[in-house]
Amino acid sequence: MMEKIGLFGGTFDPPHIGHVKLAETVLRALELDEVWFIPTYQPPHKQNAAADPNSRLEMLRLILKDQENFNISTIEYELKGKSYTYHTMVKLKEQYPSAQFYFIIGGDMVDYLPNWYRIQDLKKVVKFVGVTRKEYEDVRDENVLMVEMEDMPISSTEIRHQLKKGNQPEGLSEDVLQYIRENHLYEN
Repeated sequence: MMEKIGLFGGTFDPPHIGHVKLAETVLRALELDEVWFIPTYQPPHKQNAAADPNSRLEMLRLILKDQENFNISTIEYELKGKSYTYHTMVKLKEQYPSAQFYFIIGGDMVDYLPNWYRIQDLKKVVKFVGVTRKEYEDVRDENVLMVEMEDMPISSTEIRHQLKKGNQPEGLSEDVLQYIRENHLYEN
């Protein structure tokens, strides 16, 4: 039987409880076998991440260490440089030809899909899953499976902001927070 694998790409700068909850929601809703977190080495659409790639990977390992059905793919680390989803998917399809992949994106990204690099080719190799929050309820695209999730007021941006101010942010696991403190991440 064909394995159903969710792919959750992101900067994960830092990874937080909201990322885990989102993956759990999609795993259950679509009855996936696994969800693979794919940290970007260097995001094509953003300036450099605040934390270096290896720190982001280690924090992801820490937050997912007790999670069943969740794995980490370092494929974009192997590709190095800026990586586009298309190149990642071509590589994954070569390595796992019998898998059915579901690429998980935030509901706010669905509108941008037409602008993605080689989107028509991409749609041939992967199904897109848009996770909607309340404020993006009207988002519809016939090529995107929509999964609804309760709103989570946690964002990596807000966590970095709180850490910079010396505050105790919400939404981090104890292990990730300890790692951030020990390695002096997001302090300035």
